[in-house]
Amino acid sequence: MGRSRGGLTTKIHAVVDTLGRPIRLMLTAGQVHDSHGARELLVDLEAGTAVVGDKAYDADWIRAQIKAQGAIANIPNKSNRIHRYRWKKALYRERNLIERFFNRIKHHRRVATRYEKLGANFMAMVKLAVVRLWLREIESTA
Repeated sequence: MGRSRGGLTTKIHAVVDTLGRPIRLMLTAGQVHDSHGARELLVDLEAGTAVVGDKAYDADWIRAQIKAQGAIANIPNKSNRIHRYRWKKALYRERNLIERFFNRIKHHRRVATRYEKLGANFMAMVKLAVVRLWLREIESTA
């Protein structure tokens, strides 16, 4: 989908709930910065929601979009940021939910090895892996 120093690559962006279940997914090319997908992913946030992101999402426009929806941004500051924002380290530890989600979908070989050449086909495989995760979650609670 996109070319970077390592060759053709794709980035998967995701929003997960408090249980680590995916809510929104998006693909971008490998050479695109992580923050470019934030505008589309961070829509329809509920008031009071805590948005936990890594340093790549530390931009004023992302923080403004989150605040405009009544949500709270818990994003650590980049080292070159002049105006520092406060963030809670204890809440930031919950970011492991998204890391565990990516680990679980990479258990599916077609997602981990990126066999598909087209972005639409790759996204279909990612969504199939996500459906299997949701079904496993529903099955374990029933």
